[in-house]
Amino acid sequence: MATLKEKIGYALGDAAAGGITWKIMSIAFPVFFTSIFGLTVADTALLMLIARMFDVITDPLMGSLADRTQSRWGTYRPWLIYGAIPFGLIFALLLYTPDLGPVGKRIWAYTFYLLMMACYTAVNVPYGSLLGVMTDDDNEKNQFSSFRMVGAYAMGFITLLSFPYLQKMVGGTEQHQYAVLGVFFGAVAAAGTLACGLLTKERLKPVRAEKFSFKPFVDLFKNKPWIYLTLIGICTNFFNGFRYAVAAYMFDYILGKEITMGSFIINFTVFMTFGEVTCMIFGGLSPKFTLWMGSKRKAFMMAALICVVFSVLFFFMPKDASYIWALIAIVVLTSVGIGLYSPLLWSMYADVADYATQKNGTSSTGLIFSSGTMAQKFGTAISGSLVALLLGAAGFVSGTDPDTGQTIVTITDLEAVKSMIWSIFSIFPAIIAALIILLTVIYPIKK
Repeated sequence: MATLKEKIGYALGDAAAGGITWKIMSIAFPVFFTSIFGLTVADTALLMLIARMFDVITDPLMGSLADRTQSRWGTYRPWLIYGAIPFGLIFALLLYTPDLGPVGKRIWAYTFYLLMMACYTAVNVPYGSLLGVMTDDDNEKNQFSSFRMVGAYAMGFITLLSFPYLQKMVGGTEQHQYAVLGVFFGAVAAAGTLACGLLTKERLKPVRAEKFSFKPFVDLFKNKPWIYLTLIGICTNFFNGFRYAVAAYMFDYILGKEITMGSFIINFTVFMTFGEVTCMIFGGLSPKFTLWMGSKRKAFMMAALICVVFSVLFFFMPKDASYIWALIAIVVLTSVGIGLYSPLLWSMYADVADYATQKNGTSSTGLIFSSGTMAQKFGTAISGSLVALLLGAAGFVSGTDPDTGQTIVTITDLEAVKSMIWSIFSIFPAIIAALIILLTVIYPIKK
């Protein structure tokens, strides 16, 4: 029986990865690279696409490597313990803007973004795989998944809510602010990752293959539950990725960079914070909701339906800052669905890993959970890349002046850009959520 301390320790792992590094990368990086760092829209889109091709190779290899790790710390925990400091350090370097021209900045961004993705993989794939070896009790797996999501969303809430206030506290240019906050949040992420590795326990021993082979990779594509769940995972991250990637642009070009109400600041990070705290609450309620619905599959479909309804409703709201509280209310209601299905996704990956072990006779837990991490990065980064391309097509142009090194942003068609931003935040996610429902209907495991 797992202790409360262990569940909190497990939650700290995704508080660090999902609540800090990935949250900032998802919501701030498209606008950071185009409007602060000084990459062109095309460079930003290409960077994210290249990183995803990189992940297609590194994530499964990391999963297979993690499955074969043997140490006094266990199979998966050593990756968290020894990967914590590089994880935080590279994140800090990624948010630093060097005093270089267009080519130098491009090299810096590509180098550290790819290194960050490699570090994220080395930490997060083993982290996800831990769920498969901490307990064999299905209800306890749901509890661990729920703690994980509460940890991620609670830290996401803290990160996004504090971000504009910390920027003002740091002062100076936005480039300086992001550099300082990169060091701060990188240190917190490293500490959370290390704590997770030290506080958790591996009670079950994976059934290891005697030697490395490509058979587990081949077996994946014969595993129908894995295929459907991977597609569902990609879609859930497309849903979140579109909304997070375009939120900053929505405030910059539609609602106003900041909306102040007394001493309270609402900017794009605070706006999304309302969703984070909702996800945290309903992530904690997800196990009870699942019991009430009768199965993970039914609960997942109902949660996705909530996302469809309120995403469509957002599209028909006026593009006006005076409606900010109504817009926030819709974000909160949409986040009810996200909060309910997020813990279920990782619990379902554990089901798929158990299914694979029973079918093939050896454990491929790390490999299967690596596909969850790959789906997370693929969905989020491709959606971010598509946001950059779609905004570019609508009339958004960015880059670095080769003479001064200053970031330049030009809007050739403001109304088209506004309409594209609004659609990316609402209609695009609604279509993705509808696809999630369809995929869940045909998902073979009926738990």
